[in-house]
Amino acid sequence: MKKEVEQAKRDYMAGMKYRDISTKYNIPLNTLKSWKRRYDWQRGSKKKTQMKARGAPIEEKGAPLNTIQELEDSTLTEKQKLFCMYYLQRFNATWAYQKAYQVDQRTAEVAGSRLLRNVKVKKELDVLKQQQAVDLYLDANDILKEYAKQATASLGDVLDYKVYEEVLTDEEGMPFLDTDGNPIKRHQADVFLKPSDEIDWSVIQDLHVGKDGLIVKLYDKQKALHELVDRLPKPVNEDVEEDTFLKAIRDSVHQIKGEDD
Repeated sequence: MKKEVEQAKRDYMAGMKYRDISTKYNIPLNTLKSWKRRYDWQRGSKKKTQMKARGAPIEEKGAPLNTIQELEDSTLTEKQKLFCMYYLQRFNATWAYQKAYQVDQRTAEVAGSRLLRNVKVKKELDVLKQQQAVDLYLDANDILKEYAKQATASLGDVLDYKVYEEVLTDEEGMPFLDTDGNPIKRHQADVFLKPSDEIDWSVIQDLHVGKDGLIVKLYDKQKALHELVDRLPKPVNEDVEEDTFLKAIRDSVHQIKGEDD
């Protein structure tokens, strides 16, 4: 078995397709794909820049090399492969069908939805989505942790300030005095960004300089909390007070954030 794996890997790394390797060594396609994932066969920096149907190139934006290889080795028609490629870019069946089949929007709305239910296409898309998740190293827990960071972030994580006293003066620069003859002072504060390496930029939605100075906008804390609440388990005891349940949620959020840090 080890010898077969090594031979198949050598041919795969040389650029041979799954189907050709399968025929050469009489190994099932699914077995080859399983070996590829298990032993992490990577073809390095080699890239294919376009996939053609009737000579028309399409951009592979958002489509990793493994996804392209998976499509090429499938039994779908060229148009169906194009549809899958476009669908993985926006997950919009109408747009993907328009791009792949060059039809008007009304036709694409009906045909795109129908093609999305095609058994072979649906099965291929399921495989490709799993492959994309592997290529992106992204899962539901990663998304949950991002919401946790947004829900617990504050401006104090981004901004710092310096407080000092300032003497009030008139137009000629002379200080205003109180009834005892002492200069009148007021507290001032300068607000500024923390050093770049101390900021978690993933919690910032917008940052720019407006007419009144620096403007920092974090992601919607309430929305992030709502997303987390929807994903956290409900209390087992229905008699638990709401405040207790919310406290448990906040504790869970802080625990998730601590694990991420």
